[in-house]
Amino acid sequence: MSLSEPLEEIRRNSNAALASFGIGLRIECRGRRLNLRGLLPVRQQPGQRSVQRLSLGLENNRDGLLEAEQIARVIDAQLKRDQFRWEQWIKAPVQTTTSGSAGGARALLDQQLQTFEQVFFADPRRRRSPSGSRTTWTGAYNPYLRRLRTLAGKGTGPISADLLLQTLHSYPDGSRSRQQCSTALAGLARHLELELPENWRAEAAGYGLHRARFRQLPSDQRILESVLQIPNPRWRLVYGLMATYGLRNHEVFFSDLSALSDEGDRVIRVLPTTKTGEHQVWPFNPEWVERFDLLKLGREPQALPVISTDLRTTTLQQVGRRVTEQFRRYHLPLTPYDLRHAWAVRTIHIGLPDTVSARMMGHSVAIHTRTYHHWITRRDQQQAVDAALARQNAS
Repeated sequence: MSLSEPLEEIRRNSNAALASFGIGLRIECRGRRLNLRGLLPVRQQPGQRSVQRLSLGLENNRDGLLEAEQIARVIDAQLKRDQFRWEQWIKAPVQTTTSGSAGGARALLDQQLQTFEQVFFADPRRRRSPSGSRTTWTGAYNPYLRRLRTLAGKGTGPISADLLLQTLHSYPDGSRSRQQCSTALAGLARHLELELPENWRAEAAGYGLHRARFRQLPSDQRILESVLQIPNPRWRLVYGLMATYGLRNHEVFFSDLSALSDEGDRVIRVLPTTKTGEHQVWPFNPEWVERFDLLKLGREPQALPVISTDLRTTTLQQVGRRVTEQFRRYHLPLTPYDLRHAWAVRTIHIGLPDTVSARMMGHSVAIHTRTYHHWITRRDQQQAVDAALARQNAS
């Protein structure tokens, strides 16, 4: 069997795979170089399309064919979103598989990441909350994509499942960073129509309090005592809101607090401009509303610290960072998220349904169950033991 025969078979298989996903571009070989052929925008009339060839500068070999297929997927995504620009592709230098291939391979990887970002922000669901989307991208996607790009080095080909797994493994097992990394990279894999390793979910597991449970969450008494270390009354109100309602750092400044009054029901509304959208939250413990003097906020919303909340000039992440900085400045023996986790565990102990708690916290039931698995399991087992003992006593 000649060398050209297996390459021809690989090319046919690649084109068949592209066709199965509804991608109209096809890989061609002209001489020793690869092209893409299909309906592309006319350069002088972008609103029209015609069958054209796009030179890829790739050699006709196994690596080149693999890159060509990935490029076809990237260009198809651009075409479907009217984001294809000739200048992004016609300047690509002719490559070889030795010294010249690294630059082209890196350009492809960068193009894949750039297109993923464009698709992320083009999602209609995300356009409803631009500020929340920017915060999510900045905090929950971009750090892990930067790590992937660094680990890829200079000579990588298109993004592969092995590179995704290498990036995931660069974060500590069981850490929140690893879980967030898995979410970001899974989204990238879906965009690239790349199959994840079979053990991806097992490798990614671990966010929540699997490790944090070994550090004792603050008791209610500790929470009540720690607020005394905050000399500024405005920041005491921030602390009290987070302890009583389990809010994220930034949510303190993006909530409707009008129900905090003698006549109100004391159910606050987290605004839709936040990371996870609008949701309502009840106080647990309810008596803490008075204990932290939170009714003052119903009368004087301006009693909170004065910080910029204009999302045209700041982000939710930057607002949240101010809260973290203040906790450190006052040398508090707990973190903002300690208050949030303690609130969640409190709702578990009193028997609030997990679906209700999850909705109040602004995350899914799956995240809630995974995060607070230890306490939920203990609660359910205790309920089963109590029921069994009750039946025994009744008999």
